[in-house]
Amino acid sequence: MLKAGNIRVGRFTSPHLIDRWDCITIDEKTVDPELFLETERKVEKYNETEGIGASEFELLTATAFTLFSQQKIQIGVVEVGMGGTEDATNILQQPLVTVITKIGLDHQALLGNTIEDIARNKAGILKPGVSCVVDGTNSPQVLATIRDRANESGSGPLICVPEERSEEQTMIWSILSNSAYEAHQQIHISLAFETLSIALSQTHTMAGLLKLLPAVRNTVWPGRLQTTSIKSITGRAKPIILDGAHNPQAAEVLQSYVNRKIRLPNEPVTWVIAVSRGKPVQELLSCLLLPHDRLIACEFGAVSGMPWVQAIKAEAIVSVANKIGLQKNLVPEKSDVVSALVLATRLSRERPVIVAGSLYMVSDVLRALRASTERKT
Repeated sequence: MLKAGNIRVGRFTSPHLIDRWDCITIDEKTVDPELFLETERKVEKYNETEGIGASEFELLTATAFTLFSQQKIQIGVVEVGMGGTEDATNILQQPLVTVITKIGLDHQALLGNTIEDIARNKAGILKPGVSCVVDGTNSPQVLATIRDRANESGSGPLICVPEERSEEQTMIWSILSNSAYEAHQQIHISLAFETLSIALSQTHTMAGLLKLLPAVRNTVWPGRLQTTSIKSITGRAKPIILDGAHNPQAAEVLQSYVNRKIRLPNEPVTWVIAVSRGKPVQELLSCLLLPHDRLIACEFGAVSGMPWVQAIKAEAIVSVANKIGLQKNLVPEKSDVVSALVLATRLSRERPVIVAGSLYMVSDVLRALRASTERKT
């Protein structure tokens, strides 16, 4: 929507998907690799010269913000890496607006063991006098924790979205067809529009913000309910679904989508799953798979720039699956993602195949697809 309004926009999200620099975009285009590497070297040299001792993610964040400054963006959209309070991105002291989306149990080892602990950590992005847009479908405990944190920090107003009968919601869905979006996507669109309204009210004189809404239809978000062909890798004719769902909250959304739109009556779905260490494997499998589904467990490769991220062994995933009563659980001869896709293609016989459990595995699939295309050219 910002781009549709002719506003120069930078975006920083994490983790990257294919290349380390694809987490940074300028006007919806991935930053030039050479420019990224040149800027990264300068940041690393400064870190070394000054003896700062910055972490990998802090260096990446500094690189993104340096690029934003160099490229003279007008508005930056910055996603927190993890949590909020102590995240590198929280160095920003005067954002136009902050946003808190749906909060679930994730990264407990770092953020806390209860939903209230995690909500309090994430609410660390609240700033004095700065409005915060909040997903109103969060649990009462989460909303209460955010309100408490807002009072402590002197935050500006908390705006809970969506308000079902609000005039703004009526206008949004008179322009967009809500039947074209999943429930969580509808909420995200509402959050984004409210955030846009607050941000632009401080930086631009723009009438008719609703005219920017149709740009939402052009949104492409790889690794989230992404339909893609793997024919170039495995020969499979029908497309598969790629989704980086890696916690119970995301798994529930994916399961609902698959059951309503992908699953065939009385037919198994083949799931290709890899999981990062520390994630709740049993909860993920219990949420995603039905008893007659097939599981092909695998492992993603090393993650560039994130050496601390490791995959759970495929055999360990199968062990959990056996424990909870799933019957068709396999590990390919080689446990990499491509081998798992080849096996899934052979066993599924063109019935649905879903890749899930980790964005890092999605990255491996996308890299394999790119490599197969490059070989042909």
